Amino acid sequence: MTIWENQTAIVTGGASGLGEATARKLADNGLQVAIFDMNAARGRTVAEEIGGTFHTVDVTDVDSVATAIGNISGPIRVIVNCAGIAPAAKTVSRGEAHDPALFAKTIQVNLIGSFICASQAAAAMTALDPLDDDGTRGVIVNTASVAAFDGQVGQAAYAASKGGIAGLTLPMARDLADKGVRVCAIAPGLFLTPMLEGLPEEVQTSLGTQVPFPSRLGSPSEYAKLVCHILDNPMLNGEVIRLDGAIRMAPR
Repeated sequence: MTIWENQTAIVTGGASGLGEATARKLADNGLQVAIFDMNAARGRTVAEEIGGTFHTVDVTDVDSVATAIGNISGPIRVIVNCAGIAPAAKTVSRGEAHDPALFAKTIQVNLIGSFICASQAAAAMTALDPLDDDGTRGVIVNTASVAAFDGQVGQAAYAASKGGIAGLTLPMARDLADKGVRVCAIAPGLFLTPMLEGLPEEVQTSLGTQVPFPSRLGSPSEYAKLVCHILDNPMLNGEVIRLDGAIRMAPR
């Protein structure tokens, strides 16, 4: 992580789950971390514990994102987009069509929010001097999901939003290639995030046994490790990486 030491990383959704684990791991590796989240109480606690900063940010609001980026004093080299929502609703349920407002909100937060944060951060990165002989100025990591490829019943909105992240990865990487900014996405499988932590223990165990190997739920720390590997491996660019223990999700 040598070239990234003392550089600044933004982690959206950094107050919990995959984002919190990533914020902690990046801080452990010498980066200054700025947490963007709507949960101010938890976000400030995490930021204080890792020596970072917290910013109340609505990722769907470009002014909110731009203001927070403008308030960061250090050189922004990394952004990891973990902020997201995962509502469950079928296309038609009990004779009623899927609420279009819920579908739109899911796209707005997961896909458009990630794009806003990535593009705003990229504008800051491209103004900086390169860090190495390759001309590296920064790295963007977006969070897709195995639902992008194996969307289950009730995941039309969520899968569409994450499929958008997968489709965004290569063209964004190509857009930013001549500016020295790499772009990757991670597509996690079943991970022990706050959403799953709220389920009964036996349900968590049952979900974990669906994973071929290792037959358990993923740890957010394993997601964070992959983020760090992406930073350290300069040939990782334009790729969506499944992190899923070889699971392929069934319809239900």
